[in-house]
Parts: sequence; structure tokens; C-alpha cells
Amino acid sequence: MKSKSFYLLSLGCSKNTVDSTSMAELLQRAGYQPTEKAAQASVLIVNTCGFIQPARDESIRELRALARRKRNGQILIAAGCLTQRYREWVLQQVPGIDGIMGTRRWMDILDVIEKVRQSPPQPVYHIPEDGIIGRDEKGVLRAAVQGSSAYLKIADGCRRPCAFCAIPLIKGTLVSRPAETIVQEAKQLERQGVQELILIAQDTTDYGHDLGIRDGLPALLDDLLKATSIPWIRILYAFPGYVTDRLIEMMASNPRVLHYLDMPLQHAHPDTLKRMRRPANVEWVYRTLEKMRSAMPDLAIRSTFIVGYPGETEEEFQTLLDFLQTVQLDRVGAFTFSFETGTASEPLGDPIPAEVKQERLERLMKLQEKISLRRNQTFIGKRMEVLVEGFDRNLTIGRSYRDAPEIDGLVFVEGQAPLGSIVPVQISGALPHDLTAVPIGE
Repeated sequence: MKSKSFYLLSLGCSKNTVDSTSMAELLQRAGYQPTEKAAQASVLIVNTCGFIQPARDESIRELRALARRKRNGQILIAAGCLTQRYREWVLQQVPGIDGIMGTRRWMDILDVIEKVRQSPPQPVYHIPEDGIIGRDEKGVLRAAVQGSSAYLKIADGCRRPCAFCAIPLIKGTLVSRPAETIVQEAKQLERQGVQELILIAQDTTDYGHDLGIRDGLPALLDDLLKATSIPWIRILYAFPGYVTDRLIEMMASNPRVLHYLDMPLQHAHPDTLKRMRRPANVEWVYRTLEKMRSAMPDLAIRSTFIVGYPGETEEEFQTLLDFLQTVQLDRVGAFTFSFETGTASEPLGDPIPAEVKQERLERLMKLQEKISLRRNQTFIGKRMEVLVEGFDRNLTIGRSYRDAPEIDGLVFVEGQAPLGSIVPVQISGALPHDLTAVPIGE
């Protein structure tokens, strides 16, 4: 075991991955060496996820495993979303934790390690009651590079009132990062060879609101387009009602801004949406989808839905199925409702039986699988560009503009192409989630 080495396990979403990457950069600046083997590290860190119960279970499981195997001289630090909300409970569940820090002060990782080293054998707390994410980022890159793609965090926290969501309790309200900082980081990522820049936040369409900037996302995109030549820029997590005409025009008129939008809608029945405290104007959704598709006929739209929300009747669920049949989305993720204490939905309880939730989930995904297959089949014979990510025997594995990493499909291309390159292909076959293709010579 090296005296200045660390093992960092990052759980949960890409936004957590960015925080983990930033912590790792601070550690390496201070002379710590990363290792992929926990037994070789002097510092063990788990950046937890606490969004829903399965994520909490995974976080506790991983912390317990490290605590059981912890050796003399090793310290274990629990960080992130779970500890931000449930620090006392985490300590009860996992004896052997030496330090606890939340998600709002990730930049204090070195201070926590120093305090733990100096303290008697009592867990060190470092969760200040700050209302917002810390702005003192210490000059580290707020991005996570994966191959030729990079998640770049443009904001953190959220000011939306969604009844089912614990994110504002965990992260605090919206904190947008300065545009000039984001642009400088994008330039740095371009110098590193990044081909795809993925803009992330809890709600990218709310970027700049706290800075007094109206419709800030299109303005930020304009800055990024002028300052870099990264060929692909992808937008995740748009909020219904805030996809503006300016954003649509920006996407339609700049081919480097991918014709892809992830817009979590959560449901399609107005009454369900009202109980969720979500935008309930479903007509806006229909109009905006029509407007976007008119401006970008090749637009790929991804959305997310919750089934089994308290009070969801069979009629309300059928409205959701009818909506999916009508709008024909390219990609859909769906989840059963997860009861969360402390959220605005807590008084509604969790009245719908688990088996009913699961049955509805399966019906929705079965319907969407057919829709996704039909959408994919429309691309057979067409030319597309694919970002090459790997190989399997004599197949190139990549993604098209329609495929965000980790959540969407893949394109399997005959032969081999250079890793990290964007290559033209002709689509030869379609599956519900993936496409097959043959290369095209330029």
C-alpha cells in the first residue's frame, strides 16, 4: 500500500462522475496516485448516489464491502448525494467510515483527508449547511472524459418543484457556472482530442437564470460554437416548457449541435403531471415536438417517464400509452415510482401495488420497443456518421448522433475504423435499440 494513493468509486449519474473526476484531479495535484485496486490505496472514497432506494442500497453495499476489507493505515470516506441527506443513517449502516462529506463541498476532499488523519477514532463530518453548491472550484476541470466524449457540467442544483424528486434537497438550488469558464474548459477538452461535448446539468434549459441571463443555453451554445471546433455538441436534460424558439433555431441552424434532445416528460396525463408538480400543458408538448421536427426532420428525441405514481389510474396510464403511440419518440426510459421521504409527494404515500407498477412498466416498454424498432428501420439505406468507440472481432462499435453514451443504442459497423474517429456509414439493418452498418468510402 502506497502512503499517498487513492481508490475512488463513483456511483450514479454522469453528474456524479464529473464531481468524482474533479476530486481525483485535486488529489493528484496534491501528489496522490490513483489505483484501481482498493487494497493498494491509503485513501478509499465512495462518491455515493442517493436518488432512489436501489441507488442507496448499492451505495451502502459498496461502502460495507470496503469497510470490511479496510486495513491498518487505510481511511474510508463516504461522499456525495447519499451522505448529503442521510449522514447519520449512513454511519449507522456502515461502521468503519472515517470521514463524511456531502455533494455540495466536493472541492474540500483534501481538507477532509487531513482532518481524518489528525483526528481521534471518530468519524469526521464535513457537510456545511450551505444552501448551494460551492462556487470555489479551485480551478479544476468540471468534466469527465470517456474515450472521445466528455460530459461538461454547466450548472448544478435545481430550482424546479417536482414533487417526486429529492435533488433540490441534495444539491440545493440552481448554480450556473460562468460561461467564460465553461468555454475555457471546452477548449481544453478540444486540445485533449474530445470529439463529442455533452452538456449536463439537472436542467440545462435553466442555465443562466441565477446569473440574470434569459434563455441562457442558446447563448452558451453560441459561445461554444465560436470558441471551439468540436464536431459534436449534445444537450441532455431539457425541461418541458423551456425549449425555446431560439434554442430550436440554434440547433437547427448549426450542424455541430446534434439533432438530439433529452427532454424528461415524466407523464402525459395532465392530472398526473399536476400531482407531480410538473408542467401539465400537454398541448405545449405536442406543439413543441411538431415545431422541433419541422425545423429538424431528423431530430432524435429521448424522454423519461414514471409509472405507478400515486393516484395514477388505469385511465391515466392508458393516456400515457396513447401519447407514446402518437408522438413516436426515438428513445424512452421508464421507471416505477420510488417513494422518497422529505419530498413534496410524501403525503401521497405509495398506494399502487408493486406488481401493478411492474405490469404497467412492462406494457409501456413493450409498446416503446415496437416504436423504437420502427424508428430505427426508417434509417436503413441512409448515410450516417458514427463516432468510433471500440471493436469486437471484425466489428467497429460506435454511436450516431441519435445515441447518447450509456443510455441509448449502438451502431455496429463491418470492419475496423480508427478509434475516436467519426466515420461515414450506410445503415444496413435495425434492431429495437441498435443499428448495423457498412462503411462508406469518402
